[in-house]
Amino acid sequence: MTPFTQYIQELYEEVKGQLPGNEIPEIADLRQNGLQSLLEKDFSIFKKENKQIFEERVANTCGLKPQLTPPPYRPVEEYFHCKVKDIDTKMCIFLNGWYVHNGMPLVVEENGTIIGSLFEALKQYPKLVLPYLLAEASKKEDSLSALNRALFNDGLFIYVPDNVAVEKPIQLISLTDSDQDLLLHNRNLIVVGKNARLSFMQCDDSIQYKRSFINNVTKIFLAEDSSLSYYKMENKNPESLLFNEVDVEQKGHSQFYSNAMTFNTGYLRNKINVFLTEPFASTKMYGLYLVDKKQHVDNQIFIDHEVPDCDSYQLYKGIVDDEAVAHFLGHVLVRQDAQHTVASQTNRNMTLTDEARVTSKPFLEIYADDVKCNHGTTVGQLDEEAMYYLRTRGICEVNARRLLMLAFANEIADFIEIDSLKARYKEMIRKRLNGELTICDQCVLHCPHLG
Repeated sequence: MTPFTQYIQELYEEVKGQLPGNEIPEIADLRQNGLQSLLEKDFSIFKKENKQIFEERVANTCGLKPQLTPPPYRPVEEYFHCKVKDIDTKMCIFLNGWYVHNGMPLVVEENGTIIGSLFEALKQYPKLVLPYLLAEASKKEDSLSALNRALFNDGLFIYVPDNVAVEKPIQLISLTDSDQDLLLHNRNLIVVGKNARLSFMQCDDSIQYKRSFINNVTKIFLAEDSSLSYYKMENKNPESLLFNEVDVEQKGHSQFYSNAMTFNTGYLRNKINVFLTEPFASTKMYGLYLVDKKQHVDNQIFIDHEVPDCDSYQLYKGIVDDEAVAHFLGHVLVRQDAQHTVASQTNRNMTLTDEARVTSKPFLEIYADDVKCNHGTTVGQLDEEAMYYLRTRGICEVNARRLLMLAFANEIADFIEIDSLKARYKEMIRKRLNGELTICDQCVLHCPHLG
């Protein structure tokens, strides 16, 4: 057993009585089974994938503690301004792992949509929540997702009834703001009914420059003919250790669209598992990561074509500067009965220094014979011919580089379906490439940091 796993086992015994829902037998069993799964796995797969990351990052987080009680309520506007401005969303805030509300932990809209704290939803609608919360563990569950099952303290619950189109996007903002080093686990649950529609934004931000181990899981269930547009944005501090896992189960004719953007991070792993379980389901996934200094981003995509007549598409792009590191692992599994599958995955990377490192592994595993599948990857530097063309038009080298990087990155933003969000993301991309966007831009405290 690794020292970290041993520490988690001891921590679990210490805090389990204080974790929400522990008085509910099913939740207590869910937690205990998560701990048992963690002990059996013991981070062996994680160490094999990247032993250095485990030893330098995860193993050094022994001693971090969860915040076991919600912080006192105060309006979020007092200490945080969302960087994605002027977007008309219904905003849900989590601070240090706890849902921020002023006496309204759960809201039921006129159309029947339910939004709020997972445990409050469990209290008010146990027959609705429990079947999804207790659903069988993901086929791709690893040590981190098992750890989340054991220690999650809350999460966002969204339920969209059949035939309801939610007009305003729902935005989840997860913040860390503490003078303590934190170990945080949220477990979000999104259920979209038959022929229902939802746009959802998930943002991770930092306010304080403190160490944090954040390990979140989002479970998504899409019924027949439903549609979910999922947007992800990360702007974390250099001391953060952030793991995000998203598991999506799709029924027939459902559509899942995702667009994930990383602007700043310490160490980040985005893991998305999509299971196409009935015919004519489709998924489209886009991603952009802009990392520099010693930042490290890891995107892991798994798409399971279990049945015929489904399609999937992936396009991820990255710009890696200084000594930053980027990994991409894309795995598409086409099972034997999944005839007429259409699948495509592409990863393109631009490195700006000799020290920047990129590892790209697109992977197709195909057992059916009537399919259309392709994959590809590129890792390169700025196009010299394009640079020459811009320079001959009187554009200086610095501006030419920025123009080429901006065009490269904006391709991902162009796929955003919400026009106002597309405009704001393009503004953030421009600022990031100009060196203007840091993790403190949205903070109104103006705290001194890093000397």
